[in-house]
Order: sequence, then structure tokens, then C-alpha cells
Amino acid sequence: MKLFRSRRFDASSRHRQVYSAYEIAYTSVDWLAAVLFTIGSIMFLYDDLMKAGTWLFIIGSVCFALRPSIRLARELHLARLGEDVMEPGNSPDYRRG
Repeated sequence: MKLFRSRRFDASSRHRQVYSAYEIAYTSVDWLAAVLFTIGSIMFLYDDLMKAGTWLFIIGSVCFALRPSIRLARELHLARLGEDVMEPGNSPDYRRG
């Protein structure tokens, strides 16, 4: 099973649905991490908010660690769907190699 094939996401409508759902999750986690780091940075400027800001950095770091996990989960999910189901008009060329 080869992962991260560029055209696997487009093999069928189910593949596109799965890919889209994981992209939403990935983007949401990415956005949340950025917001947490921005707010944490601002809080870090104030001594009385530094501890809370530190926690936001930690939570943001966990979000950044989730990003590759989401991508790997997406690729495994797409691989489990198989490549045998091709819709008309989709090129099977991505299956080579």
C-alpha cells in the first residue's frame, strides 16, 4: 500500500468526501493552533497572564502535532477505500509506481 499518492483523493465521489472531511479537520486544527499561539503571545506580554499564555502555547503545540496525524489518518482511510473503484473520466494513471 503506497501512501500520499497525488490522485488517490479523486478516485471516486466517496474518496472526495473523505478527503474533504479530513481537509476540514486539518484546516480547523491549523487555524486553532494559530489562534492559540497569537493569543498566547499577547498574554505573554503581561506578567499576570504569562501562565495562561504558556498553557495556550502548549495546547497550540499539541494542535500542531495533530496536523501530520490527521494527514496520515486521511491517507490510511483513502487507502482502505481501495483504488479499484474508478468513476468514468478519472484517469487510472496515478495507480502506477
